[in-house]
Amino acid sequence: MSNLAFGIDLGTGNIKIYNTARDAIVNEKNMIALMKKDILFAYGDAAFDMFEKAPQNITVSYPLVNGVIADIGNMTTVLTEFINEITDGRGGGADYFVTVPTDVTEVEKRAFYDLIKDSGLKPRKIMMSEKSLADGLGMGINVKTSQGVLVVDVGFETTEISVLSLGGIVLSKLLKSGGRKFDDAIRGIIRKEFGLMVGEKTAEQVKIELTATEAQHKPAVVYGRDLVTGLPVERSIPTDLIDSTIAETAAVIVDNIKVILERTPPELSADIYRQGIYLTGGSASLAHLDELIVKGTALKVNKADNPQESAAFGLARIIKDPSFRSVAYTIDDMTEEV
Repeated sequence: MSNLAFGIDLGTGNIKIYNTARDAIVNEKNMIALMKKDILFAYGDAAFDMFEKAPQNITVSYPLVNGVIADIGNMTTVLTEFINEITDGRGGGADYFVTVPTDVTEVEKRAFYDLIKDSGLKPRKIMMSEKSLADGLGMGINVKTSQGVLVVDVGFETTEISVLSLGGIVLSKLLKSGGRKFDDAIRGIIRKEFGLMVGEKTAEQVKIELTATEAQHKPAVVYGRDLVTGLPVERSIPTDLIDSTIAETAAVIVDNIKVILERTPPELSADIYRQGIYLTGGSASLAHLDELIVKGTALKVNKADNPQESAAFGLARIIKDPSFRSVAYTIDDMTEEV
């Protein structure tokens, strides 16, 4: 392996890049802002700052949709800009390790490989790892043992539920439900109950700050456009209304965890009962989500210390520790399995 290596976790909401040179993770919004459709204006957090605020000649978008690459051109631009920024333009000839969702088509998986191969970064080697395995490693689990592990990764637009054992995936299910679905539900209830239209970023902020807001025994304060008068207004939203909305949306995730548990072989079920569920992903810190999973499954929930970066930490372990290198595979290995 060359001296320089990158571990890349391409999330729909955030891109996380680990690099051996700095032994650190860059974590920014996976967004791009283009002027006149083809001129790079901003990327990452800078592009997110423009989201829902940009004029018509600037388009702000996510290159990934539901966990898979929707616009490979824009995703290539974002990735290469970040790599060049991290390395001062000297990222050529490095090894690349990238996470991929399990429950997607082989074509969609191969797009992650092609993204790096055709990026102009001149990769020395490209390795892929199932995201749930990287999540497990990032949470300190030795995924190569025979112990059954249930990992629930709640991301921006998707939730991946996986049972791991012996360095592989026994069962997996990818739901098109994640943090954005909670944001949409919050926007919907505010519109319905208060006649107020708020943006995605406002709803997301309400969701992120809910735990702190409840601790202060205060309502959530939002700003938006009154649907009757058309004027900008401020409204106070009771936190119990937000709680009930979150619970309704989370029920889909809890129900699907139960479906996976029902299909899990008995010996692995015994391991999961003893160890509990491992909860990670960018939306894992959502207020009361862990409590709702406990209530629905009667199992304890182990929440990752840094859930948004679990997979990137897992890739770092794969890069640093040769004993976990077998968790990653090449495009040729994937072709042989088909």
